Amino acid sequence: MHDLTEGVARFRRDVFPAKADLFATLAGTHRPGTLFIGCSDARVVPELITQSEPGDLFVIRTAGNLVPAHGPAGDGVAASVEYAVAVLGVTDVVVCGHSACGAMTALAEGHDLEGLPAVGDWLRHADASRARTTATGGDRVSALVRENVRAQLANLATHPSVARALARHTLTLHGWVYDIPTGTVEELGARPAATAA
Repeated sequence: MHDLTEGVARFRRDVFPAKADLFATLAGTHRPGTLFIGCSDARVVPELITQSEPGDLFVIRTAGNLVPAHGPAGDGVAASVEYAVAVLGVTDVVVCGHSACGAMTALAEGHDLEGLPAVGDWLRHADASRARTTATGGDRVSALVRENVRAQLANLATHPSVARALARHTLTLHGWVYDIPTGTVEELGARPAATAA
């Protein structure tokens, strides 16, 4: 906690004054252009990877960068997606997976999640990804990470706000995979409105 407190002090002393005009503007304006859906993993920092300024990204972070398909029961992910697309009017959505993802590793290697019932239940949102992954051995985690990004893009398209924006050609979906040891970002291909469904 001491490091966090020191970080806040450095922010107030060094960072905030240098960006005071930006923060003054942001105090009354919230218009991010991109919804970034990434993993909760502490090694994956969307603003650092994209070198974005405050206010540029609307961020959702979930274990395994999972986005449940639209359903009758609302949840925090669905509410955040709907708000970003329907209210903020983001024009791009990025689903970003990453190397060495603990969630995808657990699924690829069949880890026992009996002692983690909430985690096991949440990871069921990756069942389609796991079913479509045919790689074996050491490549299985990497292949599952990529297939999972594609599956979450498909899940996104089931959300009514996303489907409407795709139909109006005002939204593009992007799949990325961030490689932690090299810092590279692989683009799995954009899915504009005409082909996103």
